[in-house]
Amino acid sequence: MSRREIREKIFTLLFRAEFYEEEELAEQSQLFLKELGQEENKDTIYIQNKFKEILSHLVEIDDMVNGVAQGWKTSRMGKVDLTLIRLAVYEIKFEEDVPTGVAINEAVELAKNYGTDDSPSFVNGILAKLA
Repeated sequence: MSRREIREKIFTLLFRAEFYEEEELAEQSQLFLKELGQEENKDTIYIQNKFKEILSHLVEIDDMVNGVAQGWKTSRMGKVDLTLIRLAVYEIKFEEDVPTGVAINEAVELAKNYGTDDSPSFVNGILAKLA
């Protein structure tokens, strides 16, 4: 899988997590990977590990976002936009091998595919304030 495909799978898994309780997330992660139809390999292990890492930093990430999002707290944001922002913030703040510009650009591109017409500019605006 390409880095973009992996990032999209992580986004999909994070989005799915919005609809389940914390104790159900391990099972949902396994179901998601099974649905991909891929046996466990380096990409699926990376997806699982990054998913867990993002979830472990969720409170911190949301605090960062709430600190810059004027008039838009995470509790009011659309789930697609929020998930993309969380993924990008994690990459910007916690992954040294992902350049800030790449994280922002990838989030905006995913917002074009999965969000509303306003999602790309909203996601870009929030992430620009955090960069």
